[in-house]
Amino acid sequence: MQTYIALLRGINVSGKKIIKMELLRKMMESLNFENVKSYIQSGNLVFQSNLNSTDKLEEIIKTEILKKFGFDVQIQVLQPEALSSALKQNPFLKDESLDIKQNYFAFLHEKPTKENWKILKNFNLNGELIELGDKVLFIHYPNGAGKSKLTTNLIESKLKVSATARNLNTT
Repeated sequence: MQTYIALLRGINVSGKKIIKMELLRKMMESLNFENVKSYIQSGNLVFQSNLNSTDKLEEIIKTEILKKFGFDVQIQVLQPEALSSALKQNPFLKDESLDIKQNYFAFLHEKPTKENWKILKNFNLNGELIELGDKVLFIHYPNGAGKSKLTTNLIESKLKVSATARNLNTT
């Protein structure tokens, strides 16, 4: 049995797409996933499955959320190694002059083209730092993420790939 992490984008944010984690865990168990655990109201789930296709797992979960809760949710299913790798690769964690609490990860569904990466990299970031890893964008928001124009929607529009962001603590 494989362990997976599902990152659900945009649930329980600003009173929209509310899903109680208890109901989400029960839904996952009804799909025959095992050892389902959630982390606060973040939309992060850890579970085990015999299926070995992250694409198939994403589709199953997405379909069931639409059926049970009535809204479309973007989902990325990762293996634990992807999170471990992102934590190890993050260049901003190695820079002691940067406030560690301002580090974020935008997990990308696929790697963007070089052209699209260049577009985002050349965007006016107002002092924010970004680096591209393997299907993850490392972000440092020196003034906090809440006031930044570098949102997940902007990242998706420039890179032309779906993304979901998490802060360091949640990752």
